[in-house]
Amino acid sequence: MSTLTDRSIPTHSQARRYGLFVCLMAALAGLLFGLDIGVISGALPFIAKHFVLSDRYQEWIVSSMMVGAAIGALGAGWLSWRLGRRNALVLAAVLFIVGSLYSGVAGSPVHLIGARLVLGLAVGMASFTAPLYLSEVAPRHVRGAMISTYQLMITVGILAAFLSNIGLSYIADWRWMLGVIAIPAVFFLAGVLALPDSPRWLLQRNRAAEARSVLQRLYGNSADVQAELDQVNEDNTRPQKGWSLLRKNSNFRRSVLLGVVLQVFQQLTGINVVMYYAPRIFELAGYATHEQQLWATVIVGLVNVLATFGAIAFVDRWGRKPILYAGCAVMACGRCSLGVLLHVGVAGLTAQMLAVAALLLFIAGFAMSAGPLVWILCSEIQPQQGRDFGIAVSTLVNWVANMAVAATFLSLLSTVGEANTFVLYAVLNVVFAAVVFFYVPETRGVSLEKLGNDLMSGKRLRDLGKGQ
Repeated sequence: MSTLTDRSIPTHSQARRYGLFVCLMAALAGLLFGLDIGVISGALPFIAKHFVLSDRYQEWIVSSMMVGAAIGALGAGWLSWRLGRRNALVLAAVLFIVGSLYSGVAGSPVHLIGARLVLGLAVGMASFTAPLYLSEVAPRHVRGAMISTYQLMITVGILAAFLSNIGLSYIADWRWMLGVIAIPAVFFLAGVLALPDSPRWLLQRNRAAEARSVLQRLYGNSADVQAELDQVNEDNTRPQKGWSLLRKNSNFRRSVLLGVVLQVFQQLTGINVVMYYAPRIFELAGYATHEQQLWATVIVGLVNVLATFGAIAFVDRWGRKPILYAGCAVMACGRCSLGVLLHVGVAGLTAQMLAVAALLLFIAGFAMSAGPLVWILCSEIQPQQGRDFGIAVSTLVNWVANMAVAATFLSLLSTVGEANTFVLYAVLNVVFAAVVFFYVPETRGVSLEKLGNDLMSGKRLRDLGKGQ
């Protein structure tokens, strides 16, 4: 195995800066993800007016991106395994550019749905590949923070989209709202082209010298590099099995099922209902003008960003489960409070402010917990020989659940009622907390190899990583 000379070994500070650069570039996938989530809420009223669309057609335009994302997530597992994590992100960046430009020039609702399908392919690929890449590149003691940075970039993207929507709403041009996302997509493409391949993926391709070189730049210490190589080398010799492992191994089925359940409950919190239909929700809360609704939406985006810093700061100190418990409690309180306010009637400035406060409470709870932590856990709990497949399945389910929530929210409001809809989401957050208690392991500071070995040896899910 080749080695590096002392002169070529970077210092600790150089390695730290390089590692930060790599993680931030990969996390920029989240920025584009957030932009595409946030932009539609401000553009949709103008699109509906321009094309004279019904509620059902609006739901199709919103949810079409999730259909593409589900397909993109399904194919991303194979692409990231065959092409490498970096090249999969490059392809996602190209699709972001194409989909954004296509959205800006769409001449009909059908064309717009097609453009959002293309964007969905990019989002699905990025939402699978970026957390996987980060989990394989980041040192274990900061792995949670680095993957949380991906979620932070999603929230920054959502906020940026909300601010862009306000600026462009004064000229009522939804085409610019959708098309302008091509600009950051070009910068993302340039950044991703500068990334190295994942060391674990390189080892799986028997490219040990390249893997060592990447790890040397990330760690800056030969002893740490060798320890990392020794730890992952044996595990990485096990080939990816996917479907065959799922059919034959009940332990792997447990980790795949847990990933699926976590992603479903992340969507059942109702977070993307707020992101896609925020102006409609603020209309229910008594904010009559579109300008008021958009500015209130910006406040949602700002709280979303700020609360995510809490996850980054504490996920590797407090652990995953305590933060999830706290987040579920806060989300349930926020949703239930909003449901009660809608039930008694939001009349007057005080009631309107309380309704906004309840919604912001929910947003803060999600951003500090379920938002980043579900992606972290889903990238950690899968064993090496089934990691690509397991993460692909859970990401696919995330987008299917996302699509189902987005495609039914307006219909749910009209059938079960506004207040009951939000109380229902509160109940689902309580159920989420119970799932965390009974099935989710505490993965803080535990190596991916330890978690995988515990799983495949038959340990209970909630006990994975214990006894290290």
